[in-house]
Amino acid sequence: QLQQGKPFSALASAFNEYFRMLIQNSELQTTREVIASKLKSSLGRDAYYLIKIIPSLNDILGSQKSDDSFCDNDCVDARRRLQYLLFQVVEVLSTSLAAPVTLFLDDLQWADS
Repeated sequence: QLQQGKPFSALASAFNEYFRMLIQNSELQTTREVIASKLKSSLGRDAYYLIKIIPSLNDILGSQKSDDSFCDNDCVDARRRLQYLLFQVVEVLSTSLAAPVTLFLDDLQWADS
């Protein structure tokens, strides 16, 4: 479902479902731990911002504290930060798994418009 008021809603929804699947499938415990370790290293304290749009990521990484140093940034900086953090998630997933990561986004031209 398109949620134009939420930035990156299509990607956030896809990653939320993916992480939920990792959490629910006990056979993927090792994979989950590897991904969690790499995401913690890659995202650091900025993971807090992704958890706001990808709630199931909190169950993968554990509780994350906010970084108040970014509170006064404008919307452009926040958008760039989210873009960078989402890129980091894609990079971690694509280098952590034996199988390729495929994300199919239909009608992307309407996202976040």
